Amino acid sequence: MSEQVAHVKKPGWFTVNVLNRTVGWLTRRGLSVWGSRVLAVRGRKTGEWRQTPVNLLTFEDRRYLVAPRGHVQWTYNMRVAGGGELHLGKKVEEFTATEVADDDKPAILRAYLKRWKAEVGAFFDGVGPDSTDEELRAIAPNHPIFQVHTVDGK
Repeated sequence: MSEQVAHVKKPGWFTVNVLNRTVGWLTRRGLSVWGSRVLAVRGRKTGEWRQTPVNLLTFEDRRYLVAPRGHVQWTYNMRVAGGGELHLGKKVEEFTATEVADDDKPAILRAYLKRWKAEVGAFFDGVGPDSTDEELRAIAPNHPIFQVHTVDGK
C-alpha cells in the first residue's frame, strides 16, 4: 500500500503529550501498563533507531503488535527492518516479525479490542470485540498486524 493513500488516524495532543509520554516513561522504568513495551525499530530511510510505546498482545500462545492508528511510521519501518527490539525497563528483547494477512486478522483484532478497546476503540470506526468477522475483516486492511518471533539466544 502506498503511503499517500494509507489509512492513518493521527493521535491528538493529549495522546502524544500525556498518554504516550507517561506510558513510555513507566515502561522504560520496567513497569508494563497492560502489556506495554517500547518498540525500537530502525528507520527505513536513516537506519537510526526509532522508539514508540506499543501494546504487545499475547493471543493463542503467539505475540502480536497491532497498529490501532493504521499505517503509521513504525509499520513502514517494520516492513523494511523485518524486526526490532521490545524494551521493558532494562530488559531488551530482540525479535523478527512477519506481517499477518488481512484474512487472518479478525480473531487477533477481536482479542486486541477486547483487551484495549477503552484505550484505542476510537481508531476502529465503531468496530469492537463483539463485531462480526465480516466487520472485522472489512477494517483489517487499515490495521497492520505483525507476529513477533523472539530471536533465539537473546
